[in-house]
Amino acid sequence: MTRSLASWTSRCAALALLTSGLLCGCAMVTVSSQGPEQYIAMRRGDILSTGRLSAATRDTLHIAALDGNTCQREPLDCINTISTVGGINTDRRLSSLAELSLQMAITNTPANASDWSDAQFDLWLRAARFAYAFLFLGERTAGERAFEDRQTQVRDYYNYAVQELAHALFLRGALATDAGNGVPGTQYIAGWSIHLDLSRTRLPEGVREPREVIPASRLSFAGIRSIYRRDGLGAELVAVMNVPPPEDDVDASGNASADSRVSARVDGPASAPFNPGVSSAAAGRPRPASRFFREMPSPNVTALIWFSQGTLEQVLAAHEVVLSVYDPYREDSVERHGQTVPLSANFSAGYGIWLARSGFAGQSLRTLFGRAHGIDTPRIYMMQPFDPNRRIILMLHGLASSPEAWVNVANDIQGDEVLRQHFQVWQVYYPTNVPILVNLARIRRATQQTLAHFDPDGTAPASHGMVLIGHSMGGVLARLLVSTSGDALWATFEDKYVPEGTDIDREDERLDRLLNFTPMPQIERAIFIAAPHRGTPFASNRLSRWAANLVRLPLALLNEIEEVMQTATNIEPQGRTFHVPNSIEQLRETDPLIRATSLLPISPRVCFHSIIARRRENGPLEDSDDGVVPYRSAHLAGALSEKVIVAGHSVQETPRAILEIRRILHEDIAQIDQRGEVCGEARIAK
Repeated sequence: MTRSLASWTSRCAALALLTSGLLCGCAMVTVSSQGPEQYIAMRRGDILSTGRLSAATRDTLHIAALDGNTCQREPLDCINTISTVGGINTDRRLSSLAELSLQMAITNTPANASDWSDAQFDLWLRAARFAYAFLFLGERTAGERAFEDRQTQVRDYYNYAVQELAHALFLRGALATDAGNGVPGTQYIAGWSIHLDLSRTRLPEGVREPREVIPASRLSFAGIRSIYRRDGLGAELVAVMNVPPPEDDVDASGNASADSRVSARVDGPASAPFNPGVSSAAAGRPRPASRFFREMPSPNVTALIWFSQGTLEQVLAAHEVVLSVYDPYREDSVERHGQTVPLSANFSAGYGIWLARSGFAGQSLRTLFGRAHGIDTPRIYMMQPFDPNRRIILMLHGLASSPEAWVNVANDIQGDEVLRQHFQVWQVYYPTNVPILVNLARIRRATQQTLAHFDPDGTAPASHGMVLIGHSMGGVLARLLVSTSGDALWATFEDKYVPEGTDIDREDERLDRLLNFTPMPQIERAIFIAAPHRGTPFASNRLSRWAANLVRLPLALLNEIEEVMQTATNIEPQGRTFHVPNSIEQLRETDPLIRATSLLPISPRVCFHSIIARRRENGPLEDSDDGVVPYRSAHLAGALSEKVIVAGHSVQETPRAILEIRRILHEDIAQIDQRGEVCGEARIAK
């Protein structure tokens, strides 16, 4: 009896629970804790970061009685439903449509597609249009949504869609200018009219269109410590131009040798060569107007796709767009629909691509030892299109080196927003086998002619207040660019290099150009890094003497110097009578010219700084060296500052040296901004 009663009671309780569950609709809520690793994934995870629709879009789908998994597999019906269903506010609707449309575009475009169909262009343009509508024509302005994760997501949808569209349009040839007048044309694709606007950027001289367009987000670099960007609106791209490399730095196939210290890897579809239907010979590899300079062959640009300026309804119905390309160095924001938003930018990618493809490392060694495919004259490399309102930082590398010596220095300067606003970086690439005074005259001429090319009247801010930064032998050259020779070098030359009893014509123009010079008037500050101003014993040791014997000077230079000597001295030609010292020989402490140049006075109008390395922290500073240059040779009395860093000879690559360079440049800017005077003027006033 008792057992039956207990059984009956159990059945009743179970029935009561079942009845209760049925009556309440079986709704059960449970809660669990999430760790920090789920925090960002829950708030920011979306179709771009995780491959799944975001929580915000899934919430919108629930409101519209749609299933998130089904919509991810087949988004078109869900897009149509969300576009018309009631009960969803404008911001939620537009942001969800942008993500669903992007999902549909990605799904229907193979990752390795090199030529899109019209239908694919249509999908990507629709995704960009929904994102654009949310950003500029939603219920609230972009500023009112500034701290919202959803705005960051939708901005990324827009930027990614523009990136893919710009790259696909380039591959289709839509970025080509009209061959007759250089005016960008209009493309008609899938019912869309796509206009190209290049008015806010400048291509290198003689270039009509890029050879490649590479999304910066697909690039990863080795050899560059930091990638500097600016968050904002727009697709960050690298436009690789049809600018020829230096005459001799290509192999038989026309490709630069890939032995650079900086390497770049492109993730995703490769960028195909530009081919607007013109043969490579006809399209040409146009040479710049001046043989002394090269503009950056892979500038960073930012692309935007503009839709109608009308109402939300007009934008969503419009099929006419403008693809605008911007120079991020010159513009940091854009205005649309009465709103000002920051312009996205990448300041490192183009520089990295240039170095990775330059072949500088091998070429500089070939040049030193007189091998084929070297260089024979200095060139100025401009890291961005010439800006008349930014002052110039001129960098000079050292022996057996190239612009690669400055990879992280230049990158960190361009990545510093304040320095970027005030300076543009030029790098000198010169043959390091050539005698120092020959290089000095040629570098001076190349710099001045490049300035004259862009600023013939010399009135722009860029033609004044130049800052020199020279490493190793480049530091010696930098010092001579701000020094006065007087008669000192003529006297040394006559005493040490001219046969005894031989008269020399001091009026000879070619010799006078080498031996008689004054400071370049455009320069106001100089930074000398590990510079052997008084030579180095390293250049006299057995290994260096052996290397010096391998150095070969250009035959044309030897013949020219021999001709000059014969003309200036009236010596009858009897074979080669004059030994031309190469660069390694001239860096010996005993070399007459290095001794003479070390005594030349630096212009009082120039402030200068020294950065000196020592291998070991212990021991007297005066007896220290960096493995190549002793302190006694790198030290200069009168320097405004002297920073000694425990490092080897390549000290310019170290973070501490770069920090010191940036400190000097920031102080330079502050001095000019506060007192309106350059360094040398303040120095003279004291």
